[in-house]
Amino acid sequence: MTAMHTLRSFRILYALICLSFFFPAEAQQKAAQSGTFAVYFSPHGAATGAINHSVDNAKESILVQAYSFTSVPVAEALIRAHKRGVKVQVLLDRSQRTQKNSIVDILVSAGIPTLIDAAHAIAHNKVMIIDNEIVVTGSFNFTKAAEERNAENLLIIHSKELSARYLANWQAHQRHSMPYSQRLNLK
Repeated sequence: MTAMHTLRSFRILYALICLSFFFPAEAQQKAAQSGTFAVYFSPHGAATGAINHSVDNAKESILVQAYSFTSVPVAEALIRAHKRGVKVQVLLDRSQRTQKNSIVDILVSAGIPTLIDAAHAIAHNKVMIIDNEIVVTGSFNFTKAAEERNAENLLIIHSKELSARYLANWQAHQRHSMPYSQRLNLK
């Protein structure tokens, strides 16, 4: 990747973020429908619904990177996609091995390949790459708290070029991640 290519990608992303501050929500929705971007804010900003809408419309693949994952609605959407034949794969931070209310066991039980990225102090990514053309990202963790209590942001970008960059990063993390082993329910 050349420096010029990187600079161009950065300029596109920067412009999209700047535009989100100047256009009202209705304009953002029209932009999303026309194939560019949509921005959501929480609490109670419909980010989870936007994620699930994107997941429910996936046709081929969904790659997930998550730091914290406790959202039952997002997990259910991923499982629905997996059941209809969409290739779903998940990379999670090492904290998901032991985090209370983590969804990881549900994903693995549904047959979704789930890996743990323990190569970093924190694998703090919050990303979905859908059909190699949609990037879902932002500060928004895939959690109930992110939707209901936290001040978070979510950006959904329709861009094959940007998706390719996120895919390369996802694959780099996949190479050093290990398969998740389900927790033992010892009582």
